[in-house]
Amino acid sequence: MINKYKWWEYGLIYLGMFTFLAFLLAPFVEAFVVSLRPLDKVFSIPYQFITDDMGFDAYVNMWKNVPLLGRYIFNSLLIATAVMVLGLIVVIPAAYAFARFSFYGSTALLGTFLAVNMVSGAVLIIPLYRVMLKMGLLNTYFAMIAPGVAFVIPTGIWLLRSYLVKIPRELEEAARVDGASRLYTLWRVILPISMPGIAVVAITTFITAYAQQFLFALTFNSRNELNPLPVGLYQFFGREEVVWNELMAASIVGILPVLVVYVLLQRYIISGLTAGAVKE
Repeated sequence: MINKYKWWEYGLIYLGMFTFLAFLLAPFVEAFVVSLRPLDKVFSIPYQFITDDMGFDAYVNMWKNVPLLGRYIFNSLLIATAVMVLGLIVVIPAAYAFARFSFYGSTALLGTFLAVNMVSGAVLIIPLYRVMLKMGLLNTYFAMIAPGVAFVIPTGIWLLRSYLVKIPRELEEAARVDGASRLYTLWRVILPISMPGIAVVAITTFITAYAQQFLFALTFNSRNELNPLPVGLYQFFGREEVVWNELMAASIVGILPVLVVYVLLQRYIISGLTAGAVKE
């Protein structure tokens, strides 16, 4: 096998990867270090990355100072899970229809889905608020779940469609020869084969819904016990000072569920995202 890269080219590649990872991970490393410092040492001059009095006191005190912190994390997980499940219910049949049927306007509709992803939720916040107000859904979980579902559906359809188009049509034709209906074929034949693609849609939807809860929760909910974690973190902002070490500690604890899900299921993300990358 001929090595197409020289040693110095490998060095540049690894240097670029290291630099990219350093910029990517630096905020998380600094957040963790800040969570270990005493509050009076957070902005100490000169700056010290490691100090002698570091500890995990902030991880203990944050539960005392914000008693509902556990509830906020639970609410974030609940909202993200609901968005993921409801999104899959819509995405799976829609992606299958775009992958298997040729109908007038399908290409334009897919382009519209892509354009929707470019629209910020802040642009639609006032119309959404009026809709929620008239439907009596303010201060409920549904007011935070429904907009999240609407915003993750376009991306989910694009991801899953790219996977479904790779599945041979002969499998469906064989099932129809045996008398299977279109719905039965989707349920018994297509879904088991497309589980890696469905998994990547579920994971990316969950992560997106977990990370983008602040705007809708802050606008559509005023009940403290229903707040997700991003809004709950506001309680670490006092009138005179911000408890930065406890804020960073709560943020680290809050991202752990998503980090665990990503680490455990990353192979499905890679296989699902690359399924439609090569055209046979």
